[in-house]
Amino acid sequence: MSLIHDLPKELFASFEAHTLVFKLPSGTSRGILTEKKLWIIQLWSTDSAVVGLGECSVIPGLSPDYSDPISYEKRLTEIVSNPLHFLMHPELLANEPSLLFGLETAFLDWQNGGKQQIFDSAFLRGERSIPINGLVWMGEESFMHQQIEQKLADGFSCIKMKVGAIDFETEINLLSSIRKRYTKEQITLRVDANGAFSLTEVDEKLQRLADLDLHSIEQPIAPRQISEMRDLCVRTPLPIALDEELIGVTTTTDRKQLLETIQPQFIILKPSLHGGLSGCLEWIELATAAEIPWWMTSALESNIGLNAIAQFTGLYDPILPQGLGTGGLYETNFETRLLIRNGELIVG
Repeated sequence: MSLIHDLPKELFASFEAHTLVFKLPSGTSRGILTEKKLWIIQLWSTDSAVVGLGECSVIPGLSPDYSDPISYEKRLTEIVSNPLHFLMHPELLANEPSLLFGLETAFLDWQNGGKQQIFDSAFLRGERSIPINGLVWMGEESFMHQQIEQKLADGFSCIKMKVGAIDFETEINLLSSIRKRYTKEQITLRVDANGAFSLTEVDEKLQRLADLDLHSIEQPIAPRQISEMRDLCVRTPLPIALDEELIGVTTTTDRKQLLETIQPQFIILKPSLHGGLSGCLEWIELATAAEIPWWMTSALESNIGLNAIAQFTGLYDPILPQGLGTGGLYETNFETRLLIRNGELIVG
């Protein structure tokens, strides 16, 4: 499924590498992040001065189309040497979601005047906001507690905390400290395990988390344990959202079969990991047909990629908080009209 239509007869492209530096080292289950590599595709034609921009953003160890910068740039060079070919045949990038996302968003930006205004909606016009969660990074207990207090002070009513990399008792205590002060009606709590729980411990941990009136947990066990995840979604006391489980599932048939087999309570979509915008569009249609709610999350893109994801998400007027509050993570970033106010993303 593609969002690309009305292709011209000729297009040219190039790319530039960028590195963004985190304001603070950010802990995940895959280690500490201090910088973020990305590549910006520039797309243009000879008959206008319009230049479209799209971001290819990767997470080492997670992105299925990234192994090292040299190989990645070699593939990028192939794509920008003939962008029309890949736009006409997006199936060639089915297993390279970050590259597809960058190319298709560069084209959509070019097609719409090169102003980073891709999808017209009430959100883009500043008439509606998108609710978002406040993300708490892994780290020392005092650091995580400090982040929680700041998110609450900033007006977030949905807090998402990474779990599974530090002591579980510490994580439980941090979540308990919020729940003692705020009911589930006042503050929604989400956790993301990034597949960190083993099969022998997952049931006990899910129960303890459920006792704190959490909203959901992302990817409690590692992906590719289909029958185990299916059974877990049946018996879980805490709603489960699939995330990494969706990576590398690229055909309509396989996507539909995965949702029908596991029947998760939610799915979480990242265009850079889950098939670009066109892939996410199909995931949304399949999930909606199966009555599985979803929300969108960035993969730590810069403001260029985040802007495209937010505008795409804005087409759906989401009610569930989305994971789109990552624009302020970096020391420097690209200019944007996106603003966060009282736990909501708006266009200023």
